[in-house]
Amino acid sequence: MTETAAPRKRLLIRTWGCQMNVYDSARMADVLAPLGYAPTEAVEEADMVILNTCHIREKATEKVFSDLGRLRDAKRSRGGDMVIAVAGCVAQAEGAEITARAPWVDIVLGPQSYHRLPEMVARASRAAGAVIETDFPAEDKFDHLPETTAPQGVTAFLTVQEGCDKFCSFCVVPYTRGSEYSRPVAAVVAEAERLVALGAREVTLLGQNVNAWHGEGPDGHAWTLGRLARRLAEIPRLARIRYTTSHPRDMDDDLVAAHGDTPALMPFLHLPVQSGSDRILKAMNRGHTADDYRRLVDRLRAARPDLALSTDIIAGHPGESDADHAATLALIRDIGFAQSFSFKYSARPGTPAATMAGPVGEAVKDARLAEIQALLRDQQAEFNRSRTGMVADVLVTGPGRHPGQMAGRTPWLNPVHFAGPMELAGQVVPVTITAGHPNSLSGVLPTSVLATTRERPAA
Repeated sequence: MTETAAPRKRLLIRTWGCQMNVYDSARMADVLAPLGYAPTEAVEEADMVILNTCHIREKATEKVFSDLGRLRDAKRSRGGDMVIAVAGCVAQAEGAEITARAPWVDIVLGPQSYHRLPEMVARASRAAGAVIETDFPAEDKFDHLPETTAPQGVTAFLTVQEGCDKFCSFCVVPYTRGSEYSRPVAAVVAEAERLVALGAREVTLLGQNVNAWHGEGPDGHAWTLGRLARRLAEIPRLARIRYTTSHPRDMDDDLVAAHGDTPALMPFLHLPVQSGSDRILKAMNRGHTADDYRRLVDRLRAARPDLALSTDIIAGHPGESDADHAATLALIRDIGFAQSFSFKYSARPGTPAATMAGPVGEAVKDARLAEIQALLRDQQAEFNRSRTGMVADVLVTGPGRHPGQMAGRTPWLNPVHFAGPMELAGQVVPVTITAGHPNSLSGVLPTSVLATTRERPAA
């Protein structure tokens, strides 16, 4: 008599926010796979839905509660046979609010607790109310996670650092992710090697404050992020290394030097400045001045002349004057950014800025943000246009949106589209850039690359 296989359960994970949340969602899927959960994109067939949330801005938080309202209806349509979990930073910060406003939620877990998901699912099946895990556990979650076995795309994320000790006045991360923690070198290298074995050619190292990483090396001493990048560059078939998000205060000399001496470390850096006004930077508790940032950029560009920069800008932090706004515009013009993320200030409960004097009106914030974004859009478009005519090494990530089209990334993280065969996926190929668009590039492959592909025998 043969044993009947247990029916597969379906898991839907919706992810908001940063790349670390994307990584966390993938690891939650890994943790639940041994329980029989397989992914789905259809809420009506999901046995479990996880909302992996972001708490950086108020709008993101309200979207979570809006989604929970729709999930209540989906759960009712299944006769209550659906596990609903809220994970991530909203869960960490507002667990009690979630259970009060959405009592149909079964599990609330913070970002440090997702290794406990199997246990929590079992408890939820027996509990009368929600199972809540928002304490910072004593154990390291990474030590309790299964190894990643799912096939990877050409690019992959790898969390090396979590938490932040900087306590910027506007930011909830120290309260939702906890204090800074760095994974040891051996664990990072082992995971990077697994990702490459599963198909990744580019790995992005993640952390709330990633350049504060100081993991223990095999010699028992703390390594720098620059030293880690050099070690990862030794992994066969790992073509490219990136890292995000950085803080200007943690950009040490060794990491600056690594940008010049490690070809696999890509010439693109996300380095948030937030404001160009020293007065506002002080109110933000950033710990650096606008000129400190300018000098740091000079050092980085001296080490790697083709380095492109991305940044974060906040418009309308409490106390921001017209002169402070003008100083931000001046810094943006001085630096020149290839990409950017800019937002209106959003008060987050429990942060120092939420109770600061001098709140900026919404209309003023809207106007300032519009001016900032117009300037940043112009800079991005100009950077993209400046790529025209050059031959760029492009990591081919897969097919584009049109038949016969392939997509990839330049070293500066520009999306680029060109005609080519599927066999190029995962390869780094030279592409002549023919046009720069506001958000992407177009290019053509050299005839030599096309000829080589045509001559390659079928597998």
